[in-house]
Amino acid sequence: KVTRLGEDTTLGKVKNMIMQAETSRTPIVRIIDRYSGYYTPTILMLAGITWWFTGDISRVITLLVISCPGAIMLASPTAIVAAVAAAARLGIFIKDVSHLELAARVRAFVFDKTGTLTDGLLSVVKLTPVGEVTPAELLKLAASAEANSNHPTAVALVKLANEAQLTLFPVENFTESHGKGVSATVDGHLCQIGRPAWLEEQGLSLPADFDHTATDGLSVVCVARDGAIIGWIGLSDKIRKEAGQALTDLRSLGIRHVAMVTGDRESVAEKVADVLDIDEFRSECLPEAKVEYVENAKKSYRVAVVGDGVNDAPALAEGDLGIAMGAIGSDIAINSASVALMTNDLRRIPMLIHLSQKSRMVIYQNLCIGILFVFGGMVLLVFGKMTPIGAAVLYTVSTLVV
Repeated sequence: KVTRLGEDTTLGKVKNMIMQAETSRTPIVRIIDRYSGYYTPTILMLAGITWWFTGDISRVITLLVISCPGAIMLASPTAIVAAVAAAARLGIFIKDVSHLELAARVRAFVFDKTGTLTDGLLSVVKLTPVGEVTPAELLKLAASAEANSNHPTAVALVKLANEAQLTLFPVENFTESHGKGVSATVDGHLCQIGRPAWLEEQGLSLPADFDHTATDGLSVVCVARDGAIIGWIGLSDKIRKEAGQALTDLRSLGIRHVAMVTGDRESVAEKVADVLDIDEFRSECLPEAKVEYVENAKKSYRVAVVGDGVNDAPALAEGDLGIAMGAIGSDIAINSASVALMTNDLRRIPMLIHLSQKSRMVIYQNLCIGILFVFGGMVLLVFGKMTPIGAAVLYTVSTLVV
């Protein structure tokens, strides 16, 4: 069974991203290109002056050989290609090498919660029906209405219904309010499943005996049928085991501010933030609220946004650097993010920052070596200590060092 061809396969997308990165240029290379047009005329002018005042063709040849900027021109491309290849081996795909350089200057990270800091595999832990409704009836209605959604909550409900061997009702008039809930006609009844706040916006009231303390630490969806709430369902999610170490590594690399934005309830967000020692969090955020938070954070720092690439596409695009986790296969993730990770391993993010810092250091080091050899050779030429053969050797050595 053929599911994808050529350019649409994972390998095809990986190839395109690497090729795109290798043809892009860093800001340093663009600066070198801008001034390289002045370099050759200047050197030719100096060669003419040398010939005019000395009449020594050997010195002119020496000047032309020593001034060849091979080492300077190789300084950045060699380091960048090595860095892009190293990142690709780690499952980190960079769309534009300017993003690689930018990563070294990031000082704040904004993480999504579900599917990023947590596994994103929600599981149902509580079914609380109201009145004469049974737990099985509550689950069957909710799973039937959510069956057409790919939200983690919907996946968890449908999975539990299948495990309980419940036959789902046919669904009509399905609509989904992004990040809020769904509504559909199920078995002839209008059903709405979503956040308590969203249902209240629809004019529905929570039951008088609704116990808020019983939902602490849980993601909650309420189920309504024909304009009346018939129960609520509690779901939980696990924090990724590598999340704590990843955030510690980021701070050791110079990250000053770590924040989390999530559409989940405050009690759930607060629990995750406490466990991971996150500096600041925002709960019950819709996609536009996440974008607004990133805009405000950019006023103080260069910001990297990390998300699952689908629900967080607007925020990923808004950040200085967007990192989409587990993104290969998701077109919207690759298009909205600067960097795409093949896996959901958070430890790849500190690796990216370290690789960026290391590659930038190597580029500056190479530029200094190249410039030192060129101007050092010119100084030796002025004092008559450099021959054409010596210049050729010096040029080759400088290129090999770089």
